[in-house]
Amino acid sequence: MCVTLPASSLSRREWLHRSAYGIGGIALASLLQREGLLANPALAGGQPQHFDLTPKPAHGFGQAKAMISMFMQGGPSHIDMFEPKPELMKLDGKDFPGEVKYDDAAGASREVMGPQWKFRPRGESGIEMSDLVPHMGSIADEMTLIRSMHTGVNNHGQSIYALMNGQIVGGRPTLGSWITYGLGSDNQDLPAYVALTDPRGLPVLGVDNFSNGWLPSVYQGTVVRSKEPRILNLDPPMSLKGEAQTRYLNFVQRLNREHADARPGETDLEARIQSFELAARMQTAAKEALDISGESEATKKLYGIDKPATEEFGKRCLIARRLVERGVRFVSIFTGNQTWDHHSSILTSLPKACEQVDQPAAALVLDLKQRGLLDSTIVHWGGEMGRLPVIQNRAGASGRATVGRDHNTYGFSMWVAGGGFKAGHVHGATDEFGHHAVEKVVNHYDYHATLLHLFGLDAKKLSYKRNGTEQVLVENPAARVVSELLA
Repeated sequence: MCVTLPASSLSRREWLHRSAYGIGGIALASLLQREGLLANPALAGGQPQHFDLTPKPAHGFGQAKAMISMFMQGGPSHIDMFEPKPELMKLDGKDFPGEVKYDDAAGASREVMGPQWKFRPRGESGIEMSDLVPHMGSIADEMTLIRSMHTGVNNHGQSIYALMNGQIVGGRPTLGSWITYGLGSDNQDLPAYVALTDPRGLPVLGVDNFSNGWLPSVYQGTVVRSKEPRILNLDPPMSLKGEAQTRYLNFVQRLNREHADARPGETDLEARIQSFELAARMQTAAKEALDISGESEATKKLYGIDKPATEEFGKRCLIARRLVERGVRFVSIFTGNQTWDHHSSILTSLPKACEQVDQPAAALVLDLKQRGLLDSTIVHWGGEMGRLPVIQNRAGASGRATVGRDHNTYGFSMWVAGGGFKAGHVHGATDEFGHHAVEKVVNHYDYHATLLHLFGLDAKKLSYKRNGTEQVLVENPAARVVSELLA
């Protein structure tokens, strides 16, 4: 339906906020032609489906309404940060008394390296964490620390895929896409699924980390840049501002809808038109959401925005809070490519990586709590793997200055907070050496089933029919909701 608004009664800002349909049509025809969508025939047979981001009912009660995932790509060392191992301290410098599953056999050794930083009990819960993460230690009473994560696919790509899309291969929808597919969004003026990328570059696998896979394109993650302007091309050209834009957009909206109506079932076409219409609404909403200048100085200081080491990650964590506060369903915050992949020089590189994220990550939890948002927002911190208990890459007589730790996907740590998870809780453990998860193991598919449950989604019912087959995020029949993690 064509929307006709009296231009004399509305400012451009008011009009964009209230209607703003079809702005993407400025480039629609050429874009559809280039991508071959103009030539696609209507789907043969069956009832055409319509996919959008309007709010949708869950399968049942779910305490979580949004999720913020801080993904530490590369593999943070759980042995040095989150799981004290007294036995490793006793064996430090000695030969490892068992079998080690190396990923890089060329640089491997059997020399044990115990935790290199002191562990201390934190908060009333007494959860032990190392001196590398004092700020995370300060929110110990808000988190569940999972010490028994397991994917068992010992390289970055496969383990990232396992945690992002449920399998060890690409081309599948990520967790954020599934959740927005199942629930839609409470804000139609902002993307439902946002990826906040690192200025140092995309993580391993690039855009696969926020891909919609074979779900309709409307469920893909929207990238928000790490520097200003965080979203490009939000402003219309000068020649189209004001009344001229109003008339033009009303006309293009009608053409867009006529074109789509003549091609029922073309989900890519519908998603592209929706994305352009969203772009129009974002002219006002996104600028406001991404602008942290109005935040108090105390809030900025809480996130470490006043310090060079934490400024950049702190800004992205603050933006994530602002987005979920405005109804965005899923936000991923990524560190750069291999930021945590410490095969060498771990004694200097690990503290640097921790310093960048420790304070902002803790601030995010504290800020959400004081605003009454933590109960309905899941916060996640972790990577795709941990590290081994033995030394890698010792160089000659340089002592331990050059050494690091190899990959370990058989047992590692991450933490979650809010959204229905227990507070001040430790779950599971690895063996006495920190190598294999042995107690209350949480596989990636168990983790996904638990997250969906907290959103009120049944992992078996959340499905998408593709080539005649019902596709799901959680395919492993052994997957379970880990009730021990739930409040």
